[in-house]
Amino acid sequence: MRVTVLAGGVGGARFVRGLRAALGDADDHEITVVVNTGDDLWLSGVRLQPDVDSILYALAGVNDTERGWGRAGESERVSAELREWGAGWPWFTLGDLDLGTHLARTGWLREGLTYTQVAERLASRWPIGVRLLPMTDAEVDTYVVVEDGSRLHFQEWWTRHRAALRALEFQNPGVAQAVPAPGVTDAIETADVVLVAPSNPVVSIGPILAVPGIRDALARARRVVGISPIIGGRVVRGMADACLSAIGVETSAAAVARHYGRRADGGLLDMWLVAEEDAGLAPDLAADGWDVRVTPLWMTDLERSAALARAATAE
Repeated sequence: MRVTVLAGGVGGARFVRGLRAALGDADDHEITVVVNTGDDLWLSGVRLQPDVDSILYALAGVNDTERGWGRAGESERVSAELREWGAGWPWFTLGDLDLGTHLARTGWLREGLTYTQVAERLASRWPIGVRLLPMTDAEVDTYVVVEDGSRLHFQEWWTRHRAALRALEFQNPGVAQAVPAPGVTDAIETADVVLVAPSNPVVSIGPILAVPGIRDALARARRVVGISPIIGGRVVRGMADACLSAIGVETSAAAVARHYGRRADGGLLDMWLVAEEDAGLAPDLAADGWDVRVTPLWMTDLERSAALARAATAE
């Protein structure tokens, strides 16, 4: 089975780990993950790709499961020294091991490698069992326009302000001129199923869909299945509700489904998975023509993540 996943963030990382476990190591399975790069940024002269690294570290088994980001067993001497110099963002801590990744990436970019080539080189360090593709080789960082009219990099709004400043708009400058990274559209069009991971619909999945050509590829895909990032009317992690409110979408599994839309109506999805806690929403969605399935969505351990992945890939 060929499976392509659109993903970003911790939710995407957990889901992809479960998918790998569900499919096993059989030679007849192939997993490609198209990763959001809208969270990327330049900081202290190095290029950070938070979603790429979160998924890479999780699949390699070297992620910090307690914090939910970065490497396990980190030290933070370099970040402390940067603060002493007044460099970088004092509220954005980079672990020393994580910084090694960013330095390697930046050096390879300076040598002329593309983001796709860098992702391949990083992934070759560990037997992660999937192909990681950035959504594009262009830089299309996410910016947030807040209530006073100022524009902040997404990481400042998310990490420093914890999404407390009311967002009016999310922007990805340059995305209209971007193209999908090599292999992305082919991975979508040739997959037996494309899975939209339970990642933030606005700032993780949204930038992927904004790259010209990706929605067209999804329209040609064999089958597209989405997994709700909302359980019982609440976000699973982070402040996705603040993102949804900014684009006028209610924090509910049904509202996110309608935000993505049915492929039969010109949207994205053929099937939508909702949590048992949201089973009451299924009849109304079904009445509107949705193929909606109710299944446990909490990914509290690898076994449950794998069970969710099996439900998402089942016919």
